[in-house]
Amino acid sequence: MRQLVLAVCSLLCALGVGATRADDVDAFTKEHAARIAVGTCGICHGPAGVSKQPKYPLLAGQNANYLAAQLKAFRSQTRGDADAIGYMWGMSATLEDGTIDALSQYYAGQAAGTGRAGDSALVARGREIYQKGIEDVGVPSCATCHGPDAHGLADFPRLAGQHAQYVLKQLGSFQNNMRNVAVMHGVAQGLKVDEMRAVAAYLEAQP
Repeated sequence: MRQLVLAVCSLLCALGVGATRADDVDAFTKEHAARIAVGTCGICHGPAGVSKQPKYPLLAGQNANYLAAQLKAFRSQTRGDADAIGYMWGMSATLEDGTIDALSQYYAGQAAGTGRAGDSALVARGREIYQKGIEDVGVPSCATCHGPDAHGLADFPRLAGQHAQYVLKQLGSFQNNMRNVAVMHGVAQGLKVDEMRAVAAYLEAQP
């Protein structure tokens, strides 16, 4: 399993995980996106991408290419977890590619959080799983794709500091294929609920 994940991660990095590179956004589009981020997205995610409600993900400091890929998946209705269907399909329906790229840059440029300490034993167990995986059931190291500091690698998302509640819900969505991502389904299906909670607590605690 570890070798398979390494191979798939390498391939996805080479292909860019289907994300659009967002390097040349004009000033008008940047200003328009900033207004959307503060006035619309900010209702749930906070004006600078630091959400106060743990069901909504932190977006500040996230990988821009990952954010662009997710917004396009919402818009095309190919990301099918419950919150995507209930909120983001509609919110993203009218977004043009340039606006998506500018929104992604906006959030990537915001200061990421500093992490929130949790139960020390749970965090320690989560660290072990994140860094080493669980070899007996074929769960690979999360650091392979998300980096040793959980800040993300290439087009894979930053997980450090993310709300534990949100991480746990997404792992469940990967496990039951509501989020149809083959690599993450393979990882999540080997995790028990208490192990998911441990990984989520560890990630929430990281700066």
